[in-house]
Amino acid sequence: MIVITGIYYALGMAAAGAFIAWIVSPWAAIPLWILALFCLYFFRDPEREIPSGPVAVSPADGKVVAVKLETPTHRRISIFLNVFDVHVNRTPIGGTIAKVHYQPGAFHVASREECSVRNEQNVVTVQDNGTTVVFKQIAGLIARRIVFNKKPGDRVSLGERIGLIRFGSRCDVLFGPEWEIVVSPGMRVAAGSSVIARRRVMDEKRVMEKKDASDGA
Repeated sequence: MIVITGIYYALGMAAAGAFIAWIVSPWAAIPLWILALFCLYFFRDPEREIPSGPVAVSPADGKVVAVKLETPTHRRISIFLNVFDVHVNRTPIGGTIAKVHYQPGAFHVASREECSVRNEQNVVTVQDNGTTVVFKQIAGLIARRIVFNKKPGDRVSLGERIGLIRFGSRCDVLFGPEWEIVVSPGMRVAAGSSVIARRRVMDEKRVMEKKDASDGA
């Protein structure tokens, strides 16, 4: 499967190549035809086997570049996507999209740590069954276009496609203490199929306390 945008790009490059071949020579058109093929490759959207159970999956293909404490209670996983990775993004957990916040910013190389705060990004909050997970689509040096296909109030399933970032980027995921991180820096992950965290089992008393607090609100 290929994202429709990639087909449009490829057709445009191929048409431009055909025009150059007609007015100049076929050899002069080769770079444009190569770019057309690359667009098809870049915008590929393979099917993925989604795991089951109380897990969170990677929102993107790429390399884990950081697993660190973001706040006293939340840990962050950062995933860097190069231009050869699949750039279709998927939701790390199923649930309801509670909030979507677009934050303008810079376009530094997405593998750098400061990009988590300073770069242009789309911040998405998903809530489900007593947990909240925040993930960010972060633009990089080349990626200047973040696409998000959902809106607040939408229900999403685990590993569902939610958008993409074009041409090199980064995804961050923030987990609360109810999640156990199961990846480490240097690991390669695949969107929708690689488990990056597991939900901790809460004892019955804590579950009832959480339910009572929710009912009281």
